[in-house]
Amino acid sequence: MGFPANGNSATDKPYKFLIYGRTGWIGGLLGKLCQAQGIDFVYGSGRLENRSSLEADIAATKPTHVFNAAGVTGRPNVDWCESHKVETIRTNVAGTLTLADVCRDKGIVLINYATGCIFEYDSDHPLGSGIGYKEEDTPNFIGSFYSKTKAMVEDLLKNYENVCTLRVRMPISSDLSNPRNFITKITRYEKVVNIPNSMTILDELLPISIEMAKRNLTGIWNFTNPGVVSHNEILEMYREYVDPNFTWKNFTLEEQAKVIVAPRSNNELDATKLKQEFPELLSIKESLIKNVFQPNKKTAGA
Repeated sequence: MGFPANGNSATDKPYKFLIYGRTGWIGGLLGKLCQAQGIDFVYGSGRLENRSSLEADIAATKPTHVFNAAGVTGRPNVDWCESHKVETIRTNVAGTLTLADVCRDKGIVLINYATGCIFEYDSDHPLGSGIGYKEEDTPNFIGSFYSKTKAMVEDLLKNYENVCTLRVRMPISSDLSNPRNFITKITRYEKVVNIPNSMTILDELLPISIEMAKRNLTGIWNFTNPGVVSHNEILEMYREYVDPNFTWKNFTLEEQAKVIVAPRSNNELDATKLKQEFPELLSIKESLIKNVFQPNKKTAGA
């Protein structure tokens, strides 16, 4: 299934990207990547839930591809969504579906940055087994309202042959000062759990998402580096490369549950499909060292 053909290069005319999510972390990084690659791009000014404003953006910019990096994740975290359910639905469900529908009407591929936090370890995918969830698996985690809305919209978007859904998880970048960065978050927590998870190294994967647009790839993709890494393994790397005096404390999921409103997703996603399309893709631990910790190296020994 493709739009016009899954895996075919898009067009003879130059690329022009319309990006939603200018003020967001991923949206901002996308703009910088486009500038670096000399790709013409514009940030959308319309509200996702306002169809006529999206149509106006597309008419004005005539994009070859649209990227959706807009969405509600909640501030300071997804617990916000538990008490702001209508606002969460408006953007994450109604808005995303409206954008997909407008793009389909115009014959445009939409690259949609979604989430892989819609699964949790279970008896068929046990923690530590190396058995990850595949693209066609049905989400089994609805512990948070945020994840619930994301699973709903993913299911509906499967019917749009123009949409490329990228399941991002626990995004990490080399910018260790960014409060959205998973590493920055866990270095600032009083206590952390210690569970292996699939994660997304943005420095490596965001350029791949641009290449996916150029190839007109559609459908669902587990958008994580292969393999898993635990909180403690990341913090050990942080101590080795960045701050030799760094210390942290662990606590259990049961203890964590007492200080958060909604449960959190922990899982492994199977990245085989992405690795087959992009054989150069590094494993999560290799990518962490190459793309995050070596550029931030401050210690002598590492």
